[in-house]
Amino acid sequence: MKYLLIVSFLFQFFTTSANAQAYKYHTVKKGENVFRIAQEYKISEEEIYKYNPDAKNGIQVNEKLVIPVSNTTSTQTQTSSETAFVEHKVAKKETLYRLSKQYNVSIDDIKRFNKHLYSEELKTGETVKIPTGQISESSVAEAISESKPVTPTSTSSSNPSPTPSAGTQVMQTGKTREHIVLEKETRYGIARKYGMTVAELDDMNPAVEMLQPGMMIRVGTDVLKDEPVIILDDRFEFYEVKPQENLFRLSQRFGLSQDSLKELNPALKDGLKYGMILKVPVKGGNSNSGEMSYTGTEKKNTKMDLRKNINNRSAKELVVLLPYHLNKVQDDSISNYKDIIMNERVVRIALDFYSGVRMAVDDAKSMGISTNLRTFDTKQTAGEVINLINSQNFRNVNAVIGPLLQETTEAAASRLEGQNIPVINPLSNREMRGYKNLFQSRPTEEIMRYAMMDFIAANSSGKNVIIIADPKNASIKSQLSSMMPSARFADPSGNAVSEQKLASMMNSGKNWVILETDNLNLISSVTSSLNRQARNHDITLLTTSKNNAYDNDLISNNHLGKLKFHYPSVDKEYDTERTKDFIDEYEKRFGIEPNQYAVRGYDLTLDVLLRLASANNLYESFEAFPGYTEYYESKFHYLPNAEGGYINDALYILKLNEDLTISNADDF
Repeated sequence: MKYLLIVSFLFQFFTTSANAQAYKYHTVKKGENVFRIAQEYKISEEEIYKYNPDAKNGIQVNEKLVIPVSNTTSTQTQTSSETAFVEHKVAKKETLYRLSKQYNVSIDDIKRFNKHLYSEELKTGETVKIPTGQISESSVAEAISESKPVTPTSTSSSNPSPTPSAGTQVMQTGKTREHIVLEKETRYGIARKYGMTVAELDDMNPAVEMLQPGMMIRVGTDVLKDEPVIILDDRFEFYEVKPQENLFRLSQRFGLSQDSLKELNPALKDGLKYGMILKVPVKGGNSNSGEMSYTGTEKKNTKMDLRKNINNRSAKELVVLLPYHLNKVQDDSISNYKDIIMNERVVRIALDFYSGVRMAVDDAKSMGISTNLRTFDTKQTAGEVINLINSQNFRNVNAVIGPLLQETTEAAASRLEGQNIPVINPLSNREMRGYKNLFQSRPTEEIMRYAMMDFIAANSSGKNVIIIADPKNASIKSQLSSMMPSARFADPSGNAVSEQKLASMMNSGKNWVILETDNLNLISSVTSSLNRQARNHDITLLTTSKNNAYDNDLISNNHLGKLKFHYPSVDKEYDTERTKDFIDEYEKRFGIEPNQYAVRGYDLTLDVLLRLASANNLYESFEAFPGYTEYYESKFHYLPNAEGGYINDALYILKLNEDLTISNADDF
């Protein structure tokens, strides 16, 4: 057998017993079998199997068995009171807590007589037994004895097997077994061992407040193979999977590749499930894998001011790769290049971005950080990027900023990976190939969606949530529904949602409407309808993706402002008062006010230079300063990308106000 059975505690569910039961250990001797041991103690083989389920697969010499023995030294008079019950049909939104208050009984007493509730959620339409009056111990004993498989109560004839609420991992049967707690075992380790959630384990053992070695508790019967004992050292800890998390998010969270997570957690071969207990690196711990260690959410939410930590004042070697298309300039025609700038958006973006780079280099110089800045024209082709790297000296380069596009960035990262030179893409939000030296400074659309969903789930309590999603966004709708089971849906018909239907779903409190679509006509229809209803209702409009359709002239910003429009964004609205000196200096130098690309160039470059000046290299700066950095419009917090390299997951949740100003709704 796999466990030492130390019985100092048995069934904490009982406070008294009609016939007290004692137990002892039996150490298996050579030549003994279950039959002989049962004869020795004058008990049946079934009783041995009851307390030692693994014995059905055979017993080994020196293994210890729990043996029930009669204890006749103490008996107590069994109460003659028989437990009375009422049958209660569960209504929508009813919980065990509400039932316990309604019938003035404890939640534990309800579970005792409805054994499936130790492992399953209360379901609408099922009938449960509610104990009333004095509860006899014989009834309790019967209720918590080894149970038969539980058949869920039908909610209707058309749905004989009710589906558990989304995200809930439900045990397949009501069968349980006993587990003796070993030294250093935790709730997480035991739950993981038996394929349970921590909530399920706690529900099965309501009287257990703190685990102690030798304590006997109830667990499920689905034992994970290959992991008989789960006791962790100081390199690892347990993590319980939250609703809607996936391997991509977890690999980023813990700084591990998906393959590494699967190696640490063999159960992942069958897929990730809500409530699973995973073995992960200790927060801030060291890893021999060469990957950046996980630093934790609490540190991510700490703002770092790298200006106070400058200690590496060696000159920084910085290369900027951007598509200037200088090959199109004719020697005798500067005006020709001006035409190129006006006609090619990528070239305009590159020049604006580079102007911000130069501003950052000059500001860094005033802080004592000197920079050798070189810039090259990529001509917007991967071939030219490769030619540049092959022909130029990159040996002592501390970091490369650019190129702009995915293909050219991947070409640069691939060529410089062997030298471990960081390549920072400034603007692309597309998922890129995994190179260990590739940094994506702009969060992907997936990261932004999940951040917004986290915000909505964390702040939706007490709100009347209405979800509007077109068929293209069915998966987002499903995820939002799982996170907020009480949310209601207003499905669009064509390019509109019935205004009458929307009106009927409003209440007198706070109404949150989540709109998931890139259909311009649907956005226009919904925002116009909600704007009219906002005269009599408190309505907030939210989306997990503010796509280009929201910037169309057909969408009224006044409507969005009145609806307190919430959305995720990489950039925030910069404070003109706080940035006055920067704007004045930029206008003096370039003759125009800086646009978003110029400010982005400044923010990103200054962040890179400050990180290089506060550590030996860019990689070490993340270990030394695990929080986020923030500048005029952008902030940065890099996590290991599951596919290789690093990605910035810092962003803003913005709110459009009625006066059309923009403020931070929440700071991620």
